[in-house]
Amino acid sequence: MSRLTHLDEDGRARMVDVSGKEETVRTATAVGTLTCLPATLDKVRAGTTPKGSVIATAELAGLMAAKRTAELIPLCHPLPLAKAQVRIAIDESLPGFRAEAEVRTKAATGVEMEALTAVSITCLTLFDMLKAIDRSMVIGGIEVLSKSGGKSGDWLRSKE
Repeated sequence: MSRLTHLDEDGRARMVDVSGKEETVRTATAVGTLTCLPATLDKVRAGTTPKGSVIATAELAGLMAAKRTAELIPLCHPLPLAKAQVRIAIDESLPGFRAEAEVRTKAATGVEMEALTAVSITCLTLFDMLKAIDRSMVIGGIEVLSKSGGKSGDWLRSKE
């Protein structure tokens, strides 16, 4: 049976020691969605929502969240981020918004949690900015699409 990496010999939570791992360039991309009413999309496009610039605010919130991931996730290592990018696109097929975050670092551990946190907070901010006009919104589909770097190498979610 393999030993759990985030527990010490006495079963207490601990941060994994990554000091012996090689620092490599590591990237991760994550996505998430917020579905809403078509009328909500119309108001966002027209710039007539009560709280102002919905997309710009949510993208900025996602960037800020990526930088603070270690403060939110108890056993996550604080990482020096070299890149964090969040993009929101209106997706008529949902209807709603599709958020994507890409995060990069040169470190001894990966940035999947930073990408997931960025997307999660982006979607939560969209919800907050639009809740006054649409209570039916649903956040979902938050997942890692890809990661690269480190000992385990590259990984890409299959499109099945």
